[in-house]
Amino acid sequence: MGEYSKALDFYEKSLKIREISRPPNHPDLAQSYNNIGLVYNNMGEYSKALDFYEKSLKIREISRPPNHPDCAQSDNNIGTVYNNMGEYSKALEYYEKANKIFEISLPPTHPNLAISYASIGVACYGMGDYCKALWLLEKALDIFRKSLPSTHAHIKIVMNSITVVKEKL
Repeated sequence: MGEYSKALDFYEKSLKIREISRPPNHPDLAQSYNNIGLVYNNMGEYSKALDFYEKSLKIREISRPPNHPDCAQSDNNIGTVYNNMGEYSKALEYYEKANKIFEISLPPTHPNLAISYASIGVACYGMGDYCKALWLLEKALDIFRKSLPSTHAHIKIVMNSITVVKEKL
């Protein structure tokens, strides 16, 4: 865990292979950019993460239908970077864009939809809107309980987040 330089090395090698073997707007390139963005986000290098997530989103918007979950994933990832930077209103903009796509393209009990609600809830918490944050986190928890095993980490994380929000109310 935490071997970011190794991960970057492998993802960059994969990207180079894909750049040679795929057309410029191929979804595989978007996935490579997404993976590199994830590593930079985990390293706290947010401007680099944004660059790669935005490249991923651009390709996905070209290569996928407008309401494809891959586009929502990119929006959600960009929102996460802004959230990590403390730019909650910008994060909320991307989280809500992702959520609209997830609501259209996924079943109502899909875990990614729950992640989307939880992400919006966390941004609302950062903005001081604790009531809305609580409502969204409880909505996420309800979906997780319907779609994941009771011991899944997402359930525990959201339950902890709900406890933190309730302390602010």
